[in-house]
Amino acid sequence: MAQYNLNINGKNLQVDVDANTPMLWVLRDHLDMVGTKFGCGIAQCGACTIHLDGNAVRSCQLPISAVEDSKITTIEGLSEKGDHPVQQAWMEHDVPQCGYCQAGQIMTAAALLQQNPSPSDEEIENAMNGNICRCGTYLRIKAAVKTASQKL
Repeated sequence: MAQYNLNINGKNLQVDVDANTPMLWVLRDHLDMVGTKFGCGIAQCGACTIHLDGNAVRSCQLPISAVEDSKITTIEGLSEKGDHPVQQAWMEHDVPQCGYCQAGQIMTAAALLQQNPSPSDEEIENAMNGNICRCGTYLRIKAAVKTASQKL
């Protein structure tokens, strides 16, 4: 076990875990931040997406040893009041059904819009590709990303 100093959602936190512990489990099991979800465990579904220095990454396969000097943002840190433009657009377009994938979808969309505030349909589809929604709300997701881009 080793002690790691992390910057998560603007707060400096410490955890004592094995170097190979995935960030998903550090967040959920050691820091009680359960907004980031476990989906597949092999970085293929996107449910566990967080931001690492502003980039969308899959936390289920990201060892804590690779992130110590990075700025990490989780769904809990995207907006204190849940009023980030992407979150507002998600509600406006009634995107969530079961809701399980939504934190990862929102984090991917927010990272896209931070890097490209006015993406084309193709750019949205490419960025969101790989974030699996078993309920099939892909058209609403794309519409919400377009709406959010107009609110930034």
